[in-house]
Amino acid sequence: QGRMWAYTVGFTVLPHLGGFLGWFLNRKEIPAWYQQLKKPSWCPSPRVFPLAWTVLYAGMGYASYLVWNDLGGCDSKAIVPLGLYGAQLALNWAWPPLFFGARSLKLAMIDILCLDCLAIGTACAWYRINRLAALLLLPYLGWLGMATCLTLRIWKDNPEPAPAKSE
Repeated sequence: QGRMWAYTVGFTVLPHLGGFLGWFLNRKEIPAWYQQLKKPSWCPSPRVFPLAWTVLYAGMGYASYLVWNDLGGCDSKAIVPLGLYGAQLALNWAWPPLFFGARSLKLAMIDILCLDCLAIGTACAWYRINRLAALLLLPYLGWLGMATCLTLRIWKDNPEPAPAKSE
């Protein structure tokens, strides 16, 4: 029982690590490049993103702890539900470097579409294990839906320059 709080905190904090790293590595691109992009009127203020991701990462991290705990740790029963979670988390963490770092709107769009599928798969797999864990992913899925629409709109409204032709 004494160790369980450490596992709870560890699982809850884990998603924040990649999120923070993604922000830290790409923070200079936000004012330098992102602010110059054409964005739809419904694009959230840049101040909303850190707050939203803090809440969403905490919810998904705690939910992953619930699933891990209900499955009794990382044994064979946990491979699919926690594997889906890990895969979607990796794609989540990959989005900022693709979008901001590489400035590749197309790759960011492909990433977020794959992320959407894995996040939905994670929620479905978790629902059979722990309904609360699956419900804790609903705000994340909603935010991903908005983020997917935003990524698509930005990609469509900001065509990437064609490579220079060599003579």
